[in-house]
Amino acid sequence: MKKFAVFFHEDAAVLTGMSPAQMQEVMGRYRSWLTGLRDSGHVQTSARLTDEGGKHLRRSGREMVTSDGPFAEGKDVVSGLFVLQAESYDDAQARLADCPHLDFGWMELREIERMVG
Repeated sequence: MKKFAVFFHEDAAVLTGMSPAQMQEVMGRYRSWLTGLRDSGHVQTSARLTDEGGKHLRRSGREMVTSDGPFAEGKDVVSGLFVLQAESYDDAQARLADCPHLDFGWMELREIERMVG
């Protein structure tokens, strides 16, 4: 099977506008959906990223330049990720079709290329 990275993107303002009850309902749907993928052996790793912190790393000449980021006021933030196993992009897309995240955000799906070494 191939491996795919799935990145969850969202507008943070959408989630902050939810009531605690709405947020609990969404989290319950996520847990149920992700449990199904894990139980079927299609998810190896998953993680929710913190809202605060993070660093942007770049190189300038021979030095690494570090700046704070990501910024919560951004319109589009990566809020989480997981590694999905699937036969193809079509298979991966089918497994993601009922993801609750699509109700308020979007996902980026990228095939992971195995590195030699």
